[in-house]
Amino acid sequence: MPAGLPSLPNDAIASYHFAVEIDGVEIAQFSELSGITSEIDVIELKENMKDGKPMIKKLPGARKPPTITLKRAKNSSKALWDWHYAMYQGKVATARKNGSIILNDYEGGEVTRYNFTNGWVSKVTMGTLKAGSNEVLMEEISIVCEELERV
Repeated sequence: MPAGLPSLPNDAIASYHFAVEIDGVEIAQFSELSGITSEIDVIELKENMKDGKPMIKKLPGARKPPTITLKRAKNSSKALWDWHYAMYQGKVATARKNGSIILNDYEGGEVTRYNFTNGWVSKVTMGTLKAGSNEVLMEEISIVCEELERV
């Protein structure tokens, strides 16, 4: 049976086993996380060759930091709202925080970590309220950041 490279893990990572840390403290339980992306703008440089034929060169532009989206069941805690509201009030230095997204293996051990820098909550959304429903009320937050690094 084929195996991975020597001394490297080859098990898949379960998508349900993750944690979120803000300034080194694990926060709230989230049911869904998306937006871990790494992207670079593409600059197209159009020029003509010596023989007059057009040519397009693609060059790297600015890095595009991600927007991390977290979803969880709504509870009575105001911590995420207060974090968002600090930026709303113009308290930029207070609202910017560093954090990590931690992916765990099946036994709960850390497999990999994504660190973000100067993140702040740009959006808080509460799910739909509906009379007669027995569904859990969900809350969604969007965290924008300046840098995302896999460590």
